[in-house]
Amino acid sequence: MRILLFGKTGQLGWELARALPVLGEVAAYGRSELDLMRPDRLVSVVRAEKPDVIVNAAAYTAVDRAESEPELAFAVNATAPGIMAEEAKQAGALLIHYSTDYVFDGTKQGPYVEDDEPNPLGVYGRSKLGGERAIVAAGCRHLILRTSWVYGPRGDNFFLTIRRLAAQRDELRVVDDQIGAPTTANMISDATARILAATPDVVGLFHLTAAGVVSRFGFAAAIVREVGLPTRIVPVPSGEFATPARRPLNSVLDNGALERTFGLRLPPWESGLADCVQTLAHERSQRP
Repeated sequence: MRILLFGKTGQLGWELARALPVLGEVAAYGRSELDLMRPDRLVSVVRAEKPDVIVNAAAYTAVDRAESEPELAFAVNATAPGIMAEEAKQAGALLIHYSTDYVFDGTKQGPYVEDDEPNPLGVYGRSKLGGERAIVAAGCRHLILRTSWVYGPRGDNFFLTIRRLAAQRDELRVVDDQIGAPTTANMISDATARILAATPDVVGLFHLTAAGVVSRFGFAAAIVREVGLPTRIVPVPSGEFATPARRPLNSVLDNGALERTFGLRLPPWESGLADCVQTLAHERSQRP
């Protein structure tokens, strides 16, 4: 199996670059090797690599900045995946693409299933939904995996932000009316490899998140406890934080289709957090 990976330097792409080589030969591209704003370059890379599988972990993820950079967000999150899908169809390749809970408005009572009608609140969510629809419209073999609250020991994410701020302050105010399932990049990469190894012919859209539900406040409090800091976490409503982009209050995704189709259930978010803290501590201990 020849695998073409996009986004190798991102927090998810970095984990995928470690998980996928057991399945075959991996050609991995990051931002320095491939500018997704150049469609001609993207087409030439896919045609030169002749992949059996394309894994797209590249994305524009700056949720607030997307409100002022919609063209860039749509170019990376919608146009580029559409081009990948067209090239995958021509090559007879499978395209694996990652999407987000932000395609929903968060007003549903209960977890979202794959067939629920999307209604993004901002540019980021609309751009990711555009990518989903472009892939489906291209008609290639595809797996779209929607996940939520992705984090890990590297990159720019909620976990690292809370950890950094908690080391600097005695008190942090964190919203308590946004709920979801924090999911590590490592969980997603391992699940991707297992799906690809076991059932490469299955196609469609699936939700893929850690098990369990927690608020942003609860997650922040758990982070502080796990890293052993005394910082006080204070719950506040989302209305106290004025941000350019609105966030869905309910980001909980139902993983039932994933389990029924692949026999796959991700671990609880709590174990993912413990593993992430342990990994970060180990990596830092290895530095000179």
